[in-house]
Amino acid sequence: MNDNKEEAGEYHTNEIKIVSNRFLKGLLMIVGHISVGLGVIGIFVPLLPTTPFLLLAAWCYSRSSKKFHVWLLNNKWFGHYIRNYLEGRGIPLKAKVYTLSLLWATILLTIFFLIQNLLVVLILILIVSGVTLHIYFIPTLKQKEKN
Repeated sequence: MNDNKEEAGEYHTNEIKIVSNRFLKGLLMIVGHISVGLGVIGIFVPLLPTTPFLLLAAWCYSRSSKKFHVWLLNNKWFGHYIRNYLEGRGIPLKAKVYTLSLLWATILLTIFFLIQNLLVVLILILIVSGVTLHIYFIPTLKQKEKN
């Protein structure tokens, strides 16, 4: 582990408040593990979101396991995304554009080809609009220029 990863891990380990109830702790661990699994699958399956599952896993682990929480935040493939979000630094513009494009394309295709119930269409439009606003108001992470 390098110093940068240790600092990130130490930053978040100070915020961990492990629950004392064994049943709740076990339940949070299970939900955390399932969320990581679904998040990883979501990397390869376009219709399955990755980030919400990984953020849920981070929250579950922050209440149930310091070890898994630090592991998730220091993961070489997605740890930096989670840390940036949790620390309020934001997400890259490219990730915002990709996420919103895929989200809207998926919802619109679903509405046009699968949904015939007007109430369900309205609910989907409200959901996609709410998620769009949420992503819009997340700070945009400034990428360092590569020379």
